[in-house]
Amino acid sequence: MKYILGLSTAIAMTMTAGSAMAQYSLSILHFNDFHARFEEINRFDSACSEKNAAEKKCFGGIARLKTKLDERRAALDKEGQPNILAVAGDAFQGTLFYTKYKGRATASFFNSMNIDAFALGNHEFDDGPTGLAAFVGRAQFPILGGNVNVWAEPLLANKIPGYKIIEKGGERVALIGIVTTDTANIASPGPNVKFISNETYLKAVIPDIQAQGVNKIVVISHVGLPEDIQLAENVPGIDVIIGAHSHTLLSNTDPKATAPYPEVVRGPDNNLVAIVQAYAYSKYLGEIKVDFDADGNVTNASGEPHLLDASVEPDEVFAARVAGLAGPLNEEKNIVVASAATTIDGNRKSCRAVECEMGNLVSDAILARVKDQGISIAIQNGGGLRASIDVGDITKGEVLTVLPFQNTLATFKLKGSDVIAALENGVSQVEDGKGRFPQVAGLRYAWDSSVEPLKGRIKQVQVMDGDKWVDIDPDKAYGVVSNNFMRSGGDGYKVFAKNGMDAYDYGPNLENVVMDYLKDNSPYKAYTDGRIVQGVSMDAMMKNDDGTMMKMEDGTMMKKDDMAKNDDAMMKKDDKAKKDDAMMKKDDKAKKDDAMMKKDDTMMAKGDYTVKAGDNLWNIAKKQYGDAKMWKKIEDANGVENVRRLKIGQMLKIPK
Repeated sequence: MKYILGLSTAIAMTMTAGSAMAQYSLSILHFNDFHARFEEINRFDSACSEKNAAEKKCFGGIARLKTKLDERRAALDKEGQPNILAVAGDAFQGTLFYTKYKGRATASFFNSMNIDAFALGNHEFDDGPTGLAAFVGRAQFPILGGNVNVWAEPLLANKIPGYKIIEKGGERVALIGIVTTDTANIASPGPNVKFISNETYLKAVIPDIQAQGVNKIVVISHVGLPEDIQLAENVPGIDVIIGAHSHTLLSNTDPKATAPYPEVVRGPDNNLVAIVQAYAYSKYLGEIKVDFDADGNVTNASGEPHLLDASVEPDEVFAARVAGLAGPLNEEKNIVVASAATTIDGNRKSCRAVECEMGNLVSDAILARVKDQGISIAIQNGGGLRASIDVGDITKGEVLTVLPFQNTLATFKLKGSDVIAALENGVSQVEDGKGRFPQVAGLRYAWDSSVEPLKGRIKQVQVMDGDKWVDIDPDKAYGVVSNNFMRSGGDGYKVFAKNGMDAYDYGPNLENVVMDYLKDNSPYKAYTDGRIVQGVSMDAMMKNDDGTMMKMEDGTMMKKDDMAKNDDAMMKKDDKAKKDDAMMKKDDKAKKDDAMMKKDDTMMAKGDYTVKAGDNLWNIAKKQYGDAKMWKKIEDANGVENVRRLKIGQMLKIPK
């Protein structure tokens, strides 16, 4: 295991001479965002095929998770090391297992894993209070939701405590559960369940816990890494945050990791707070060891998530139970509905920020299904797309993994001005990776991330008029198709619920519509065509002779302003363009001379960096320096006001 941020040295420098040495050590095993991945998964987080299994290319599954959990517990117990298991929510939703068995299978397996605390995630509310109450009734482990007010909901009242105090190794430890306040918009908690600010709740409850003589506080959080960092920085008394919701991989060894494991920040009381998260879908089991002094302050934190690859043998008992439950599902799940000529990208980093291949597939499919009903526009939330599909045969199970929510098609009429308002909502939280990003068909739009959210990010919206694109008419009513979750106001699309006319929310299931479309278009070839662009207008984009959008080498759509850059790249490859080549060399020399004139090496720039969708200072530092811990240098050089809300397209100086 690897120490983070030179943590031991950093602590030695900041602790006073009279501070006590470590008095207590606790190991926390954890996983998050399980999403009904009872069976093993492939590299796209979808169902693993027999071929991939034979080639040992599968990961995770509850049986592997059980093996590694038992292995690590036994080792820690042998060492006399106190340990707990924390689960950070979103066990529900994602595969046919949940569609068929709901929370029954989850409770059954989790009851056999000796969980010390389970924090609610937003998806635990997908089937309303009835579904959650059934799960709570079966669970033999504490289910926590401190910022969830259920007093007015008879099915849940008095059943979901905010925290639990446990004793491990002779010391008392408080475990607090919190969930994103977005749950009201992105799930179905019902009208009687309310969500309060996590910061407000924690600032109120932690002093109460401390008054009981408990000074070791672990927050099991389902809010996402950016908000976890904010809470750690703003709320006194937190020692450890076990995170979830953003599906973030923190690691010291995996090059794909967003940041180190743990992410360490200082709270407002200047004490260290260790933050961890272990991606999602049963692919990892996290393990962090935390040392405390006699006053309950963190003095050291180290760890690494365990990758559950083919080297981890599945637990035989769990594997047999999974196989038994899978039996009734396999025949249906393994039905081949079509084939894919290419991989269809449904990655959340794509579909929640830019036009993505899965977004085009689903939007095209739902529009094609109802086009003969006077519907001309499709809008699908990127967060409703949950996986990619690999090249080759496409099974029903794969489609259900992409679209697990059993949403139905919803059609309605909407004025052009309200379509624009809906798109404004859709692009309002891109920087936070929220699921409301609008994937579309039958329209195209340009948006500007440099504009403040909900203040005019949408710059142009066009719809088809015959065989040509025209600007949308704000006063005209258009036929729109979406899903029933969005039509009822989910993901912030309140304008659909409030202003939608002639609404019908009970169309065919979304997954069935997509399967039918794939059958009709098999083998399906994934594509993007520039229907969503970043810029002031669609006309600012460069087009090929056939009308499709030109692309830069990184795959982004080419703006007219980018043409000069593209020409420069082409001239470098053209030996005949000697004059232009000479001018470029001269320009390069001028840049070098200018760099030589800078005397302060600490302010010398390594280069400019353009912020892209999904970027934060941690992963930018990792790309530029190979070390995510150097994010502070970029922050200082650019005067970044909010390190978790960078603007797409923003230019950052990268200092040496």
